[in-house]
Amino acid sequence: MPDEVAEDVVTEEEVVEPTIEELLAEAIARAEKAEAEIIYRNADIVNLRRRNATDRAELLKFAGFNLSGRILPVLDNLDKALVAVEDGPLADGVRLTRENLLNAFQAEGLMQIEVGSEFDPNTMEALTTLPASEEHPDGSIIDTLESGWMYKDRVLRPARVVVAKE
Repeated sequence: MPDEVAEDVVTEEEVVEPTIEELLAEAIARAEKAEAEIIYRNADIVNLRRRNATDRAELLKFAGFNLSGRILPVLDNLDKALVAVEDGPLADGVRLTRENLLNAFQAEGLMQIEVGSEFDPNTMEALTTLPASEEHPDGSIIDTLESGWMYKDRVLRPARVVVAKE
C-alpha cells in the first residue's frame, strides 16, 4: 500500500494547474483568432454581395440577348423579301416594317457590325477563302455573305465573310 500513496503523490505533482496569467494569455489568443475569423467572414460577405451585384447588373444588361438572336432571322427574311418584291405598296410596307425593326434593335443596343477591308476574327467568321490577288491581298474581305450584329459589347452573330488567303 505505501506504493500506491507514492504514485498518488507523483501524479498530483505532475498535474500543474495553469496560472491566471497563462489562462488570460490563452483567452486573449482565442479572442484574437475569433476576431480574425470574423473579419475574414465579413470580407467574404462584402465580396459575395459585390459579386452578386455585378452578376445581377450583367444579367440585366444582357437580358435581351437571346430574344434579339431569335429575331435577327426575321430581319434577314425582310431583306430577302425586299430583294424579291417589285416596287409598290407591298415593298413599302416591308421596308417600313424593316425600318421599325431596326429602330427597335438600336433602342435595345443592337448594332450591325461594320465589315471593313480587313478580316477581324473577333467579329467575323470566314465561311470560305479564295486565293489572294492584287485586288484582294491576303487577309482582306472579298464579300459579306451575312451581316453580323453586336448586342451592346458582345457579338450576337458574327459577320460571315469570304476572305482572301494565300
